[in-house]
Order: sequence, then structure tokens, then C-alpha cells
Amino acid sequence: MAQTNPNAINVNDPGLITLVNKLQDVFTTVGVQNPIDLPQIVVVGSQSSGKSSVLENIVGRDFLPRGTGIVTRRPLVLQLINRAGQQSKQPNGVPDGDTKVETTDAASNTDEWGEFLHIPGQKFFDFNKIRDEIVKETESKTGRNAGISPAPINLRIYSPNVLTLTLVDLPGLTKVPVGDQPRDIEKQIREMVLKQIMKSNAIILAVTAANTDLANSDGLKLAREVDPEGQRTIGVLTKVDLMDEGTDVVDILAGRIIPLRLGYVPVVNRGQRDIEQKKAISSALENERQFFENHKAYRNKASYCGTPYLARKLNLILMMHIKQTLPDIKARIQASLQKYKDELATLGDSMLGNSGNIVLNIITEFSNEYRTVLEGHSAELSSIELSGGARISFVYHELYSNGVKAVDPFDVVKDIDIRTILYNSSGSSPALFVGTTAFELIVKHQIKRLEEPSLKCVSLVYDELVRILSQLLNKPLFRRYPSLKERFHGVVISFFKKAMDPTNKLVRDLVAMESCYVNTGHPDFLNGHRAMAIVNEKHNAAKPVQVDPKTGKPLPPSAQPPQRSASPSLDAMNGTGEGSGFFGSFFGGSTKNKKKMAAMEAPPPTLKASGTLSEKETQEVEVIKLLITSYFNIVRRTMIDMVPKAIMLNLVEHTKEEMQRELLEQMYRAQELDDLLKESDYTIRRRKECQQMVESLGRAQEIVGQVQ
Repeated sequence: MAQTNPNAINVNDPGLITLVNKLQDVFTTVGVQNPIDLPQIVVVGSQSSGKSSVLENIVGRDFLPRGTGIVTRRPLVLQLINRAGQQSKQPNGVPDGDTKVETTDAASNTDEWGEFLHIPGQKFFDFNKIRDEIVKETESKTGRNAGISPAPINLRIYSPNVLTLTLVDLPGLTKVPVGDQPRDIEKQIREMVLKQIMKSNAIILAVTAANTDLANSDGLKLAREVDPEGQRTIGVLTKVDLMDEGTDVVDILAGRIIPLRLGYVPVVNRGQRDIEQKKAISSALENERQFFENHKAYRNKASYCGTPYLARKLNLILMMHIKQTLPDIKARIQASLQKYKDELATLGDSMLGNSGNIVLNIITEFSNEYRTVLEGHSAELSSIELSGGARISFVYHELYSNGVKAVDPFDVVKDIDIRTILYNSSGSSPALFVGTTAFELIVKHQIKRLEEPSLKCVSLVYDELVRILSQLLNKPLFRRYPSLKERFHGVVISFFKKAMDPTNKLVRDLVAMESCYVNTGHPDFLNGHRAMAIVNEKHNAAKPVQVDPKTGKPLPPSAQPPQRSASPSLDAMNGTGEGSGFFGSFFGGSTKNKKKMAAMEAPPPTLKASGTLSEKETQEVEVIKLLITSYFNIVRRTMIDMVPKAIMLNLVEHTKEEMQRELLEQMYRAQELDDLLKESDYTIRRRKECQQMVESLGRAQEIVGQVQ
């Protein structure tokens, strides 16, 4: 039996470390990311720094794989548990003297054994088999090449010769790929190590060979990247016995080189020859003790050197660290548990019951949700942006209303066009009064221009209904059933499109109604007499009034100077004009044109009005424009009022009232129900992960709840 370490027996109750070990086991078994940052000691160092020897000295047994290149290719979570020796049974668990178990480990005994988390219940008394199992489990993830994997191996060792500790051994840092190592092996290992040590609850155990320059220590260099002040880093100096004669690490221990708050501990490991000759670790620990007690530089502080002191110090540091972080761990476990419970509730149970009832309930719930969103009664009303029916109201009263008001009846019809229409509408006889035919012709043409914005309004409301549909289909229930979501989307979009046809027809009919009958008897319409009076009043106000120079009073109409004839054509006939009338550009005032007039040539194929408007024509055009403006405003107000009503009737209200019937008619078919309720792979996988996390976090909560 291995020699008992007296320093490892009389220790404080290690229950806190055991608690963390239990938490690690809980989160490792679920096979998903550990949501809680647990306190643990992470061992880092280069390949040749002696990490493995330090760990074996702490355990007191040979159990780690050895060889050239990268031996540790997966994180090894090493849980050491102090357990008083029984000394009553053989390694196979039977009383002494009954049976002996064959073993390749000469130091095997019934008081020390290892257990792997991936082989629950199996005890390894033979530590050589522990080494073989580590190699086997490593190769199961990484293969036989030199690749690495972040998946940890959990090994628990029970022994009376250890202090209760949790250590994480990581691959040794390397710089140059050797043999069949991946080309980016340095980067892979660096990222793996950084991921472990950057956690705020990790204590960094930086192992450095004392016979090399401390400034070149790979472990310390990486530790300082995440812990620049050295607040949670402890240094271990190996190979102290191999330093040149006359040199020591006293300055490093005193913190004069690279200070660390947790300090440094020098140790002496077995040499390569000792390992090959299978020198017992108990003998190596005795040699280490003698080295420090007899060395002139260390004899005064020998009690602070060596592996036993390192183990005690790590045990104390870990316990203190756990005490400090335990309240935060409790809070994070509680928060994570609630988060996963909420997510699990949204994912739902995998077995809800009869598929017909499920689809019926989903259709009913969807129809009710659609109705409440349109009516503004939804429980999820936003205070940030408009949604649902409010957006449709915005389309009606802002977009459509302003769009219709922006239609100017005279942006395409100019004064000269109105004059041409007036002449055309009067036929061969010049009109004595303003013709109603020209007014109706122009106003009907302008009314038809309102059809485009009205149909655009229908399209915008359709887009808003599709937007509401997308919001409803984004709920977790539909993410759970992708086939059901796709079917819902297809049926509802088809329903919307089906409702669009009668809606567009009704809107077109509204425009056609307005343009087919011009109601000049409308009470708000400005009639012809009133329009003529307004134009005359305007023109009379613009005429200059002659005054008597003696009295300063206006002269009577009879004394006013004669005005130019209102008929430019008549003036031209009388020889007073030079062709400035309706056809002024065709009959000019030149001698050549007078000869054409005398010849009475045929009119050109295309005859346009190009002369300046006379006073009479100007008044007629203004009267027509006043009448058009008055009636167009009446139609505009009517359309702004009626088009939203038409859309509400045939599109919004229709889909709201008939949604459930349409969904039932199109979807509630027995042969399709099971296919519709086929869950997505993501939902199945995520539910399993959430169930595992809820179960694990629940156990973790029970574990931390034992600590008051």
C-alpha cells in the first residue's frame, strides 16, 4: 500500500469542493454547453514544462499517458476526493484472504481507485488501466492522429492520500507542428486553453520549468492575457533541481520578477529515467522533501516548497474561491433554470393529444388572434411602433387621403386645352354660353385618374394583412410545426387574394359611378351662374377706372373710353387685328398671308388653337376651371370616404369574419392532419436539450441549496 501522506489527512471539511465536483458531473452528463461558470483549477504550460508529473505527484500515482508529441489531446477534468482508507477488502471488493485480483499495477490497493463519468459504476483499482482508458477515450473523439478535441474526459480519483481538489489538465502549448500534427495545432491549442482560462471563476495553475527564463514561459504569457494583474494565477516552478549550480528561484518566489497574488510554489518531479524505471512517487516525494530541506537557498522556507504544500495551497485557494463565488453561482443557476423552463414551455410537450383537436385549437386561436390584432385588442400591443389595424388606418387617413388630394385636375389639362374643347363642343356654331359638354368631358376624365390611387390603397391594405399574417406565423407554435406553418401561409394568402378581386371591382365601380353621372345638382356644387358672377367680378375689378381730372370722381360708363372688341376674329374681319384670335398663328398679318387669305386655301390636316386667348375666352376658361375644381373636390371627398369603406367591407371585414371558416374548409382534412403536425428537427433537438438542461439545473439547484 502506498505511503499515507500525513499532510493530506488532517484537512478542513472539503464539502464545498465536493459540491462543485457534483455540479461538474451534473453538467457534463447532459452533453450540452455548461451554462454555469464553475470554480476550478486549470493547468496550463508548455509540453516540456512537467505538467503531467506535477499532477501525478499531487495524486501520488502514475496514471497519465506519456510519450512524444501531444499526449493530452482532450481536457481532463480530474476530481480528487479525499476518502479515509478502509483496509478491509481486496481491489475486487471481497474480504481479505478470499480472492486476489490480477493487476499490472504493483501499487494497487483497495483504498485508491478511479471512476470515469462515461463508465458509471466501474471502479479502476489498476491505475495502468486508467491510463489505457484515457488513451482509448481520447482516440474515440480525436482518432489516432495528433488532433485535439474540446470534449472533456471526467476522471474522479478516491484516495486517502489526496486533498479534495478539482483540476483541469489541458494539452501542452506547442509552437511547431511535428509529424502528423495539424498545421494549425498551435492555434487550436491556444484557443482551447484561452476558452478555459478566460472564465472569471477559473484559477490558473501556470506550470513553468525553473531552468528556463521566466519571461519566456508560455503558460504565464497566456495567463497574463486574461489575468493581466495576476489576481487568479498561481505559478508552479518545476525542475528546480536541474538549475545551474549557484542559481535559484528565490527572487521569483519573492515576487520580484513577475509578481502573482497567489504566489509561486517550487517542486521537484521525477526525471525521465526515474519514470522509465518506474520509480515510486512516494520515493520521489521523499527526495523532493530532502532536496528543499537540504538546499541552502530553500532550507529556511522548505515548508513552503514541494508538492504536499502545493496540494494544500490549491485546496485552500479553491475552497476560498468557491465560498466567494457561491452566491453568484446560485443566482445564475436560478436564472438559467427559469430561462430553460420558459423555452421548454414555448416548445410544448411532444405529445399533445388527438391531431384533429390540436389543429382545430390552432385554427381557432389563429382566427381569434387575427381578429384581435385588426381590432386593436391584442394583449401584445406595442408602445414603440404602429401595428395591425392601426397601420391600416394610417394607410386610409394618411397615405390614401393625401394621395387623392395630391391629384391636380389641371396638371395635365392646360387653359389652351380647355379652349380647344370648348370650341370642339360647340360644333359649327360659336357658343353663346359656356357649354356644359366641355365641363363634363373634362371632369369625367379627371375623375378616372382617381382609380389608380384607389387601387393602390387596396394593394397597401393587402400588404398590411400579409404583414399581420407573418407576425402571427412567427410565434413559437408555428416554428414547432413547419408543415402547418407553410399550409397556414398558403391558405391565408390564397384567401386574401380571393378577396382582392371583389374589392378591386368595387373600387373601380365607385370611380365608374362618379364618372358616369355628373351630379350638377349636388348641394355643394358651385353652379354656372355663381361661377360666371365670380369671374365677371374678378375681371371688372381688374379693369382701370377713368376719373374726372377736375373732381377726382369716376366717370360714368358712357364717358368711359371704348374697350377693344372681345372678339379677335371680328377685329380681324374689320381689319383692326393682325390675326391674334383663335387661329392667329395660321393667319398672320404679313402681305404673303393676306394673299393666302384671299386665295382661301384649304385648312391644314391638323388644325390647332394657337392664338392668344381673348377676354371672352379667358372668362369662359376660368368659369370651366371653377366648375371643375368645385365638382372634383366633391368627388375627392366622396372617394376618400367611400374607398376605405369598400376595402373594409370586401377585404378586411370579410377576411376577419370568414377566416376560421376558410381555414377549416381548406385544412381540416383527416388525411393531412398528422403530416401537418410533424415537428421540425430543430424543435425535437431543442426540446431534448432544454429538458436535459432543466433536469440538470434542477439537480444543481438542489445541490447548492444544501449550502446555507
